[in-house]
Amino acid sequence: MINSLKFDANGLIPAVVQDHFTGKVLTVAYMNRESLEISMREGMTCFWSRSRQELWRKGETSGNRQHIVSITADCDRDALVVRVIKDGPACHLGTDSCFNDKIFESDTPEFSIDGLYEMLVGRKVEGKEGSYTTYLFSKGKEKILKKVGEECTEVVIGAMKDSKEETIYEISDLAYHVLVLMIEMGISLNDIRTELASRHIVDKKIKQETMK
Repeated sequence: MINSLKFDANGLIPAVVQDHFTGKVLTVAYMNRESLEISMREGMTCFWSRSRQELWRKGETSGNRQHIVSITADCDRDALVVRVIKDGPACHLGTDSCFNDKIFESDTPEFSIDGLYEMLVGRKVEGKEGSYTTYLFSKGKEKILKKVGEECTEVVIGAMKDSKEETIYEISDLAYHVLVLMIEMGISLNDIRTELASRHIVDKKIKQETMK
């Protein structure tokens, strides 16, 4: 497969590194044939530093390694997307991603569950007068659990009425309150993603054994 890739005149190919769980672009680096082979063999990202003119394994000194989930070539075979599970910040400045300097944003903000989670964390840490989320955090886990229970009941009622619209509305309420509970208990979105991923692997093994 490597032989079909189109490296540039300097023997390099751009690699867009994405978070496996969120799809967020973490960085754009370059690989040559040797660094790509190392990455595939070791299951960790290895790049070619154009400034230092040498190979560098991500996290070799910082410990912020990137475990490769998949490497995909584009249709022209001249660029790669590398999906990873990261051990720490992707940027040498200590941030989650190298892409933090937003130079344009449309009038319609893009929604993401990660963005909502971060906003709710801000409500807990900094607080905001008149905010319902801040109110929940001020009341503590018992109040939050009560609301989670109430929303669970509302989901059941909506579904029993066979109302898709009402069920969507109530599931959204439940999801919000579950996120608040997660933050209160120090549970991250990646904790949940990792747990679900482990269940998927187990499920595949069980299915394979059943088919045999």
